[in-house]
Amino acid sequence: MAEAALVVLAALLLACVLEPWLSTYRYDRADLALGPTPPSWAHWMGTDQHGRDLMARIFFGGRVSLAVGLVATGASLVIGVTWGAVAGWVGGRVDAVMMRVVDGLYAFPLLVLVIVVMVFFGGERTAPFRAYRAALAVLVVHPDDPAWLPLFQMVLVTVVLGAVCWLTMARIVRALVLSLREQPFVEAARALGAGHAAILLRHVLPNALGPIVVYAALTVPEVMMAEAFLSFLGPGVQEPLCSWASSPARAPG
Repeated sequence: MAEAALVVLAALLLACVLEPWLSTYRYDRADLALGPTPPSWAHWMGTDQHGRDLMARIFFGGRVSLAVGLVATGASLVIGVTWGAVAGWVGGRVDAVMMRVVDGLYAFPLLVLVIVVMVFFGGERTAPFRAYRAALAVLVVHPDDPAWLPLFQMVLVTVVLGAVCWLTMARIVRALVLSLREQPFVEAARALGAGHAAILLRHVLPNALGPIVVYAALTVPEVMMAEAFLSFLGPGVQEPLCSWASSPARAPG
């Protein structure tokens, strides 16, 4: 069962990566005269109410959802591992203060925080978007094009989700470091004169890698579901971009 699931997942990822070569239609190209149609040789998965090819939108949406999930998980992994490792290794009052911060953040509904951030900072008149557009002016010819706003909102969603999804990772890493820091191989490294950073990076964290990888793999779908929830409500990925949270009308037939 696990091997079959791996094959299906690999095929889905490959289809998302190869989307430009699998379909001759763009995900955002509308044909209002065509409208919604059932699957056909021209459109293998049919078209939505705007005449857009559903296969192109589904696979491109997979790119967006997977990008948000992987990048946000990577950011939360860096923050959570760093926070938990420092708390568990230093211990004492530092550990107590750092974990009380984690407990305080746990008590706050994080999705509400993400929505608030998106509402106040995801618009085109906000300071973050002006800074984003100023950076675009160095790279593109038309930074004032309204099409850059949805991309900015997608980046902002990814950053905010990565900044709030690290709490459980921090607790897991702290518990692992607390159990590993008294092991004989750590004492041997101390006796040989290794510093704190060297012991953590070369000895403690590599031995804690298994649970970290497992939880990181579980965080990816969690982040993707959070992005789907936000996009459904409005503050997430917006048109003309699409993700797996987009809900095009069913094609007839």
